[in-house]
Amino acid sequence: MEYTTLGSTGIEVSRICLGCMSFGSDREWMLDAEEGRELVERAIDLGVNFFDTANVYSAGESEAILGDVLADYDRDEQVVATKVRFPGADDHRNASGLSRKTIEQELEHSLDRLGMDTVDLYQIHRWDYDTPIETTLRALDDAVRRGQVRHIGASSMWARQFQRALQISDREGLARFETMQNLHHLTYREEEREMLPLCDRENVGVIPWSPLGAGYLTRPHEEFTATTRGVHENETAEVPYDEGPGSEEINERVQELAADYGVTMAQIALAWHFENGDTTAPILGTSSIEHLEEAVEALEIDLSASDVAYLEEPYEPVPVYGHE
Repeated sequence: MEYTTLGSTGIEVSRICLGCMSFGSDREWMLDAEEGRELVERAIDLGVNFFDTANVYSAGESEAILGDVLADYDRDEQVVATKVRFPGADDHRNASGLSRKTIEQELEHSLDRLGMDTVDLYQIHRWDYDTPIETTLRALDDAVRRGQVRHIGASSMWARQFQRALQISDREGLARFETMQNLHHLTYREEEREMLPLCDRENVGVIPWSPLGAGYLTRPHEEFTATTRGVHENETAEVPYDEGPGSEEINERVQELAADYGVTMAQIALAWHFENGDTTAPILGTSSIEHLEEAVEALEIDLSASDVAYLEEPYEPVPVYGHE
């Protein structure tokens, strides 16, 4: 395993963050408590020390499963991130959003499910257009001052929104967003226009979600919807990973380089992230120990500059996705 510093937090995290959206019972492809334990334990064996979950993942089941496993390990060695914006275990008028009430009650619920007094990284799960960002930032700053949260982060939004939030924090002396969890992979690179340069300038850690395009970059183009997960991402979530004008060509080039290197397509797609100076740690969401092991092995792949250029060359702009 390789490690790096998470933005301006000073925290050392593994170059792979294990995403825990696959824990729970919300979808048929998700892992139950026993299966989730096996995956987390194997991740720790492999050197992963960074875990990302959210109150909304299977209505809090994901947090409970992760917390139950990590309780058997040295908490000081693990870096745990969760999120707030959408409803957790209960869905009522104030279960979602980024008001002070929602943040405070959902943070208490998340800590209870995780079995922790403090979460290392607490992230807003998208922008809340109904709550002034000043209100949200003050509530998060208070959580940091109470010792319930060590650092705060944000997720997919417009760069202008993120810049505004950072400016307000600086002006008011409030805790600052130190990470950005945004959508970024070989067939969705719109974040490279404004968000990633902003994160670089502000020393914000970048932890991309769906770094493999929900599986699109792990199998040939025509096989994308051959899995239950692929159908969910392509139809239910309406994620346009395979619809960009250059997507199929990129997919074919990933296949070609995978064959040349004698590795899987997923490993090539992850190796691209590891070569990308903008990425701190991609969030790997998987339900397979084998795929987790392959992801760690991808750290050993050394793509050349010409390989990276070859993979990136077919890309053409696509509509911005993931900010809502």
